[in-house]
Amino acid sequence: MTELPTASAPDLQPGESRRTDAELIAASRDSPDEFALVFDRHAVAIHRYLARRLGPTEADDLLGQTFLLAFETRDRYDGTRAGALPWLYGIATNLIRRRRRDEIRQYRAYSRTGVDRDQNSFDNDLAARLDAATVGRVLSGVLAGLRAAERDVLLLYAWEGLSYPEIAQALDIPIGTVRSRLHRARRALRSALGPDFEESEL
Repeated sequence: MTELPTASAPDLQPGESRRTDAELIAASRDSPDEFALVFDRHAVAIHRYLARRLGPTEADDLLGQTFLLAFETRDRYDGTRAGALPWLYGIATNLIRRRRRDEIRQYRAYSRTGVDRDQNSFDNDLAARLDAATVGRVLSGVLAGLRAAERDVLLLYAWEGLSYPEIAQALDIPIGTVRSRLHRARRALRSALGPDFEESEL
């Protein structure tokens, strides 16, 4: 199996920090250590996303797999896309799909017990207005019941703040499909939590 570069990221030259992800990925084809800079830029965001979906232990494992797959497939990266974060979210989401049972089990367990493996999964502002444990259980139950495709779109939008085009890129689907899946997910959430529910409360 191919291994990610283990050397530390190269010392930055003047103007180095302004290189786009696409430029770094292109450079890494000849100089693999350049890919370490892509990891440095995006590992925290990808780990946070994985931890919210599957818990911190699984996130530690899948973070390495996400970047290993990205490194191994970097020759196929679309160089017209300056930022690689949607691409990385797409890889991470595909890995999550392989462990879908673990994610659903986590949501169902929380909906029953109110014990959240990631205490930051739900917005603290919600606790000031409603009983956080009750709402958290309801949210987890709704997330567990969503179709996988709808859950992916909702969480990339609500948790990671991706735009519709970025979600479309990450999941390799049309923007219209993003809109329809997000609409169905919102409808399910509002049905459970009321019409005033907003994604910022996830």
